[in-house]
Amino acid sequence: MSVLTVGPGAGHGQDWDDLVRIWEETDAPEGCKVEIIEGIVTVSPPPSKDHNTTAALLQRKLYSVIPDDWGIYQTLGVSVPGRAGLYIPDLVVLPRAVASGPGNRVPAEEVRLVVEITSPANANHDRIGKAHGYAKAGVELFLLLDPWHTGRPTATLYGEPSDGTYRVLEAVEYGETLTLPKPFGLDLDTGIPVS
Repeated sequence: MSVLTVGPGAGHGQDWDDLVRIWEETDAPEGCKVEIIEGIVTVSPPPSKDHNTTAALLQRKLYSVIPDDWGIYQTLGVSVPGRAGLYIPDLVVLPRAVASGPGNRVPAEEVRLVVEITSPANANHDRIGKAHGYAKAGVELFLLLDPWHTGRPTATLYGEPSDGTYRVLEAVEYGETLTLPKPFGLDLDTGIPVS
């Protein structure tokens, strides 16, 4: 992972605009993820095949339960300017109308579910920085699939965001069932491939 630091105060007014411009102009190799995490532009390598398979299998299951006017996206930017963040989650679920039109990002407060699958290079960003950013922005549900969790792979569902923090709604070891609440109403078998 490589990083580009931007001066203090990013995330407010003109500094946020400058940060987004840098993000948009960063020329990364194809397949790499360029994100802004707590005011730092980061470039991560393309995810592994198992990582992509996990995202694809979960996406398939989610399509069976979401409303017809919602979509699931794998490369859509989620803006979290209050945390100087612009994230590219592994999966983001939101009304399709929000994801329509020009541009390549949506406001985090419009997101219904975000999924991050940790990789060795980004695990701490997903567990800490992005979790706080999603909570601060009011993302209703955050599912963290963490095959790199110390000791054993885990799946953790966060919800009820308040003051930049989430409540853990459920945490299970890979292989157990985790339940996504309404509007999803999905019992998720976490025995999917680890990334």
